Amino acid sequence: MAEGLLAAVGDDFFTLSAGVDPHGLNPLAVKAMAEIGLDISGQSSDHIDDYVDQSFDYVITVCDHVREACPVFPIGQQVYWSFDDPAQAGGTEEERMAVFRRIRDEIQRQLQEFASGLRDP
Repeated sequence: MAEGLLAAVGDDFFTLSAGVDPHGLNPLAVKAMAEIGLDISGQSSDHIDDYVDQSFDYVITVCDHVREACPVFPIGQQVYWSFDDPAQAGGTEEERMAVFRRIRDEIQRQLQEFASGLRDP
């Protein structure tokens, strides 16, 4: 969700998304994003090792599990944000969707603040 949200912030950002244990796109994430007009169905779920030799301006992690397992990239500022992992939510589909919506909205607010801070010296 973070990749799609940051890409929607503007053309200033080239985004990639990866995880330490990717399982493919979660259908509830795709649904939550579609609710706000963003189609992430074409995104991929890559492994962090696919990008370890690349340089980035920023590497943003969005959960503690990834922070603990994320390699250090050669160039770039590592930014750590701790959000609940919505894929770990239990309950009915509607209860799980509520978690995806909450996390989507939390990430969106954080990314907007982040992007604004980069644009406003």
